[in-house]
Amino acid sequence: MPLAPLSLDPAPFPVLRPGSGSCGGCVLPGPAPRLCRPLRAAPVVPATAEEPPSAVARGRLESLSQVAGVLGTQWGDEGKGKLVDVLAQRFDVVARCQGGANAGHTIYNSEGKKFSLHLVPSGILNENTQCVIGNGAVVHLPGFFKEIDGLESNGISCEGRLLVSDRAHLLFDLHQVVDGLREAELGISLIGTTRRGIGPCYSNKVIRNGLRVCDLRHMDTFGAKLNTLLRDAALRFKDFEYDNKILKEEVEKYKRFAERLEPFITDTVHFMNESILQKKKILVEGGQATMLDIDFGTYPFVTSSSPSAGGICTGLGISPRSLGDIIGVVKAYTTRVGSGPFPTELLGKTGDLLRASGMEFGTTTGRPRRCGWLDIVALKYCCQINGFSSLNLTKLDVLTGLKEIKLGISYYTNDGNTVQSFPADLDLLEQIKVKYEALPGWEEDISSIRDYNDLPETARRYVERIEELVGVPVHYIGVGPGRDALIYK
Repeated sequence: MPLAPLSLDPAPFPVLRPGSGSCGGCVLPGPAPRLCRPLRAAPVVPATAEEPPSAVARGRLESLSQVAGVLGTQWGDEGKGKLVDVLAQRFDVVARCQGGANAGHTIYNSEGKKFSLHLVPSGILNENTQCVIGNGAVVHLPGFFKEIDGLESNGISCEGRLLVSDRAHLLFDLHQVVDGLREAELGISLIGTTRRGIGPCYSNKVIRNGLRVCDLRHMDTFGAKLNTLLRDAALRFKDFEYDNKILKEEVEKYKRFAERLEPFITDTVHFMNESILQKKKILVEGGQATMLDIDFGTYPFVTSSSPSAGGICTGLGISPRSLGDIIGVVKAYTTRVGSGPFPTELLGKTGDLLRASGMEFGTTTGRPRRCGWLDIVALKYCCQINGFSSLNLTKLDVLTGLKEIKLGISYYTNDGNTVQSFPADLDLLEQIKVKYEALPGWEEDISSIRDYNDLPETARRYVERIEELVGVPVHYIGVGPGRDALIYK
C-alpha cells in the first residue's frame, strides 16, 4: 500500500456490538478524596467575556481553583468542549495534555457558528486565552495546519496564542496507514479505532524510536529517523510499501512544515510552570474519557494515552500539588463509538430515539454512536479514579419526551452475585448483568430554561438522584448545544 495522506473527512466504519458485554465497578460511599489543597487565584475576567446570567453562575466560575481540569467520565463524546469554551472566558491558559486528532470537540461561538476541533484546544475561540498542546499529545501536522487554516478563515487568530510542546511526538501519515492495516488484520476482533494513527504513534513513543517536535529543528538527521519508521512498517506489513522517492517527498514536506511550525514550538513544561508561579489561571482540557484510559478503561477497547487525572501531570509536566478542581463531564445517558463492552446499551427503539434526538454521530469519524442508559456504576468508578470536585451533566434536554428514564445502579453475575470491583477480565465483563432504577420522565421542552428551579420536578429529581448515587455534586447542566444553553446549579 503506497504511503499517502489520509483524508480527515468522516468515513463510516463498522460498529461491532458485543453480545451481552458489560463491565463492573467499585462502589465507594460519598465523594472520592481530594489529592491536594487547590491553589486559588483572583478570577480573570477578559474584557470581551460575557457576564454570566446569574449570581449562581458567577459564584461557580469565580470559585474555581487556579489550575482546574475538565475530564470525560464515560467513553468520550460527553460534551467537554462546550464547558471548556464557557470556562475559558475566566482562564488565562487552556491546555491539552494527551491524545491527538482522535478527540473531536464540537463547540459553538456566540453567533451560533459550529466549530469541530480535534487537536487545537477548545479555548481558542476566546481571544484572550493562550492555548497549549502539551508534551503528552501527539501531533499530526497536516491535520493541525488544516484546523488552523479553518479557524483563521473564520476570523479566529492563532498567531501567538497557540503553543506546541517541543516534546510532543509527531504523528505521520504512515501511522494512519499502519492503524488501518492493524485493524484490517484483526478482522472481526478489531478495536474500532478512529484510524487516525494514535496507537501506532504512541507505540513508537514507548519503544523509543518516535520523532518529536524538536526533531524538526534538526532536518540533517530527520530523514534517517523517519526512514527507520518507514522500514519497520514495511517489514511488519506486507501491504505497506515505500521507497526512497516516498522518503524524499516526506522529508521535503516536513521541511516546509518545520518552517511553518517554528513560531508555535515552545518548551511548554517551562511555560506551564512559569504560568503557575505567575498565578495565571489554567484550565486543562482532557481528550477522550476515563473509560478509554489505557490503564483504567475497558482494555483493549481503549485509547493509547491517559485521559484521567494522572494524565494531566504527565502530559503537561506540572506537579500534582498544583491541581485543584477537576470537573467530570457526564452525558445524561451513555454513548460509545466502536467496539467494546457497554453494559447499559439499548439496541431497540429507545436507543435509536436517543441517537436521533441527540445527533449521536462521531465528530472525528462520523460513525453512529451506540446509546444506552446512564451507567452509575461506571460513573462511580470514574469518580473514584479522578476525585471529581463536581460534575457537568450534559444533554439533559435529549431525554425530554421519555415516559420513563432508567439508571444502571449495580452489576451482578448470572448466579445473582453482586460484582464488588471493576473487573479487568473481558470474559467476566461479557457475563455481567445490570440492575436498573426507573424514574419518571418529563414532556416539557427544557432547552430554554436557565434557572435550575424552573426545570420540571421530574428532571430535577433525575439530577438529584445522580448526585445521591455517586456522591459528587452536579454544578453544570447542559440543555442544548449553544454556549448559553447551560444551567448553573
